[in-house]
Amino acid sequence: MSRIIAGAAGGLRLASVPGDTTRPTTDRVKESLFSKLESYGVLEGARVLDVYGGSGR
Repeated sequence: MSRIIAGAAGGLRLASVPGDTTRPTTDRVKESLFSKLESYGVLEGARVLDVYGGSGR
């Protein structure tokens, strides 16, 4: 199960697609990615919508 980690909806858990054909990216991985991007200064003033939908395979 994924979790929104920031903003007004921070802490809200999101249900995953049923079955084992998809695997959501964990909030820990997303947090690491965005921390790295922030350290490069590319997120200043940006609004980000995470719409990645990978299969995890």
